Amino acid sequence: MRPVATPDDDVSLGPAAGGRVLPVVAPLARLLPAGGLRRGSTVAVPGGPGATSLLLALLAGASGGGAWIGVVGRPELGLVAAAEAGVRLDRLALVPHPGTDLLAVSTALLDGMDIVAVAGTERAGVRAADRRRLAARARQRGAVLLALGPWPGADVELSCTDVQWRGVGTGADGGSGRLCARRARVWLRGRGIASAGRTARLLLPASGGAVGGEQEHPVPSPVRVAG
Repeated sequence: MRPVATPDDDVSLGPAAGGRVLPVVAPLARLLPAGGLRRGSTVAVPGGPGATSLLLALLAGASGGGAWIGVVGRPELGLVAAAEAGVRLDRLALVPHPGTDLLAVSTALLDGMDIVAVAGTERAGVRAADRRRLAARARQRGAVLLALGPWPGADVELSCTDVQWRGVGTGADGGSGRLCARRARVWLRGRGIASAGRTARLLLPASGGAVGGEQEHPVPSPVRVAG
């Protein structure tokens, strides 16, 4: 299976192409060791607050650069949210309910897509040997396997911590009001990365739905008043 290219497509981004790194949005590019998603690698995104926004952020830059993307086993993934995050829907293939065919569907998509995100492996009874075969298929085809949930043996893992919504009326305790952005610390660990990992503060999502970087603001020194 292979999507049919149009005259406007950048066919150099296909799995058999020489480009070894798929682009990601700038805030994530500064965090990832290769500056993007390395072809042939397995990237794990465990569940938890901010995981879906992190997934969409990873897909946005790649699809915007011309990559084809498949998402398997995520029926709750919203297309409006994906579009707001910057994902090109015309380059997105969804298989929301693969059932017991999850392994076969994922393998087929790895033959034709640049990135395949897979969720629900535990429910589908995917074993450790099956995970190794999927990872090997991604390496062979030059695709990126994006595992949604625990995936022992992944090349790198991205997760969110210290998640906090921002908006009118919100505060340190959560507050109430209009939510406009979510602040999170993204933690990267894996092969070739120091044991402590790498972290970056991001807005997932930023105002408008896309991902944004958050600048650190120093705490002002106390001002002494004469008298």
